[in-house]
Amino acid sequence: MKAAVYDEAGGPDVLIYRDIIDPEIGPDDVLIATTAISIEGGDLINRRTVSPPGPSWVVGYAASGRVMAVGANVSNREVGDEVTAFNMQGSHAGLWAVPANRTWIVPSGVDAASAAVVPISFGTAHHCLFAKGGLRAGETVLIQAAAGGVGLAAVQLAARAGARVIAVSSGERRLESLSSLGADHVVDRSSGDMVEAVREITEGKGVDLVIDPVGATLPISLATTTNEGRLVFVGNAGGGDLSVDLWPAMQSNQTLYGVFMGPLLERHHVRSTVDDLLIALGRGEIQVIIERTFSLSQARDAHDFAEKAKPLGRVIMTP
Repeated sequence: MKAAVYDEAGGPDVLIYRDIIDPEIGPDDVLIATTAISIEGGDLINRRTVSPPGPSWVVGYAASGRVMAVGANVSNREVGDEVTAFNMQGSHAGLWAVPANRTWIVPSGVDAASAAVVPISFGTAHHCLFAKGGLRAGETVLIQAAAGGVGLAAVQLAARAGARVIAVSSGERRLESLSSLGADHVVDRSSGDMVEAVREITEGKGVDLVIDPVGATLPISLATTTNEGRLVFVGNAGGGDLSVDLWPAMQSNQTLYGVFMGPLLERHHVRSTVDDLLIALGRGEIQVIIERTFSLSQARDAHDFAEKAKPLGRVIMTP
């Protein structure tokens, strides 16, 4: 099969498009012929910073496609099923072996590219907002990096839940898009004092909840949070130092939650949430925003674009 592989960590130019051996499936796995591959933030971080455990390593967390074979123990998937899937590596390829319990059936009418984005982007946003953040109707939530995959999902889900949404991004196009997706206020992080802007919006109170996928913005996020407010930090898209002075947070009785979705997507309540989100997508209740689509053979260009162009939403590759 064809795949985008790398032999050493580094920039997008370490990716090589080549033929490699087809993956073998275990008794609990399904083999997927990928249709659409979503480039996730973790894919970029892994390729850039993590030395592969072996040659011709295939990076990639998320893709959708058709089931081509099922393992001996698999009873809930059949050959021909259209699924979207998550795994810790291997999506940047024409074939992908994935545990069956890390796949979801794609509802009729949902396109493959959008389906590939839902488990991680929307599943993460939902878990951060509700399971960890405890967001309730009428509360105010601040969403950092709101134009990214998780951010766009969080804006929509929070707005649907009746929250007051403050979205942080930069650039006129991104800010306009966030408003159209349900943000009540947009804050341009590149102009002025963001903490002061949020304080002005909230009449000095601060926000009840912050969702922060950036990492490097944690001090700012905490400074915008009200007394006894909550902050959920998920990932380190900014690639910076995650150290933060927690003394002010303690004095303000704030609560911090860390989320790493990898081990959570197999849990029943998270899996059922992703099923519900796919249904909502099919009904037009939520939108997946895709900035650009590349061929898998253009993986270097796709990763470079995803890393440097600050796209609105996700970048997709097709085999």
